[in-house]
Amino acid sequence: MATVISGNLETLTPTVSDSELARNSMRGLAHLISTKSDRVQIQFEGDRGRTESVEVPSSAVRAFLHLLSEMSMGKTVTFIPTHAELTTQQAADLLNVSRPYVVKLLDEGAIPSRKVGKYRRVRYDDLMAYKRKDDDLRSGIMDRLTAEAQELEMGY
Repeated sequence: MATVISGNLETLTPTVSDSELARNSMRGLAHLISTKSDRVQIQFEGDRGRTESVEVPSSAVRAFLHLLSEMSMGKTVTFIPTHAELTTQQAADLLNVSRPYVVKLLDEGAIPSRKVGKYRRVRYDDLMAYKRKDDDLRSGIMDRLTAEAQELEMGY
């Protein structure tokens, strides 16, 4: 598995064998997600048969199962704390736009940012709030266009 760590971001790209192992592991752990307890006991087997038992929050198990699900489909996964500060390039990559476009959005105040020296930083949660707002706006426009096309009997 390729792992890239850049600042607060950790990206995991599963190999074919990682995907298969994730699929099998997910099946074996799926019953844990239905637990009513807020904690789950996990046992790890380490080197030389040594075992270690640890109690973890059920929410961590759900997150782990979601990770395994994505990996089982061969998808790359990035861990980003919601409070993480991103570079303008990382923000652009997450929005799937150019870096100059993100800089324009920052200049216009559409997305809050702060300067660290001469570089700008964008909080992940601020970026996702902008993305949700932009997605909602696009969805509304598409709904109106669809309704208009139906009123005009354009065959959509």
